[in-house]
Amino acid sequence: MAQAEKTVRLQKIIARSGFASRRKAEELIQHGLVTVNGETVMTLGTKVNPTIDHIKVEGRHLKSRPPDMFLMLNKPLGYISTLHDPAGRPTIKALVPKPSIRLFPVGRLDYDSEGLLLLTNNGDIAQACLHPAHHVHKTYLVKIKGILEEPEIQKLRHGLMLEDGQTAPAKVKKAGKAAANSWVEITIHEGRKHQVKRMFEQIGHPVIRLKRVQFGPLNLGTLPPGQTRYLTDKEANDLRHLLIAPKSPRLAIHQPIKRTEKLPTSRPAGQSRPRSPHPNSMRSKSTPAPAGTTGQGARRGYIDQAIKRSKNSPKSEPVDQFWPRQGNPKPTRRKKAISTPGTTNKARPRRPGVISQSRFKSKT
Repeated sequence: MAQAEKTVRLQKIIARSGFASRRKAEELIQHGLVTVNGETVMTLGTKVNPTIDHIKVEGRHLKSRPPDMFLMLNKPLGYISTLHDPAGRPTIKALVPKPSIRLFPVGRLDYDSEGLLLLTNNGDIAQACLHPAHHVHKTYLVKIKGILEEPEIQKLRHGLMLEDGQTAPAKVKKAGKAAANSWVEITIHEGRKHQVKRMFEQIGHPVIRLKRVQFGPLNLGTLPPGQTRYLTDKEANDLRHLLIAPKSPRLAIHQPIKRTEKLPTSRPAGQSRPRSPHPNSMRSKSTPAPAGTTGQGARRGYIDQAIKRSKNSPKSEPVDQFWPRQGNPKPTRRKKAISTPGTTNKARPRRPGVISQSRFKSKT
């Protein structure tokens, strides 16, 4: 099983080695010019292990996979973004130095477009830069006919309906204004054919000039037209990060909590909050809080202890009991005794109109 995971398609190994493109490698396999361990292979999709199998193309051994190489080109007008053109038009191959490793362009710029163009030998990174799931942003400086108004900018920001479907929202801002034309900076993450030109034509402003100034984490900067430079280590690592996790262009929006989701509780599920027997009862200040509890937990601890004491307490409770008796939920006030001169406080209360019987007792 471990050996099966290391096997790779034969045409992909040839393309990685820099010998030819993947399409050219498929043609070499079909013409019987590729051998694996001395046997000719003519079936596309054949998987081999490059660390064990001996592969030859046109009688020459394939070299091991070369290191990654990244090159930035400021493409001028009048060049095709390819290494070979059957029509004989000038290509970017004349502008790129001839290293020992074969480089290919990532994406395309039209014949009448200019700006940043990336070249590399890493097919995985090139695929990540172009795949819609990674949402790699591309920024263009565009010169259009006419003056761009605010309602038209809002249409671009919300997306337009083109022949091949609705476009994703774009970032648009004005970059300058001439007498009869406008400069606009627009950022998109889709890769449709002639997308920027078709978007401005849809709102009635044909494109006069188009220049790409940013591609993902790469910025064109002050690189002169027709010149190239190798990427720095930081720029190359930023491109490799695209293989780790796709980047979403939308901002994170806090979604409302669904009713099916369980909220965290401070007590076990199914256990209701304990309530006091009497709503007007108060906690005694002298009752200590349970150990290890604070805030609401301490308050619940007081209530739990009080309920436990009320259940286990005898019928004759002391006067300063925390909870009142169950049979007498409302405390009663003791009547104040009425005292008269010459009597003690222990005398019975005197009612008006009643003569005390002690006056009629005879002396013996």
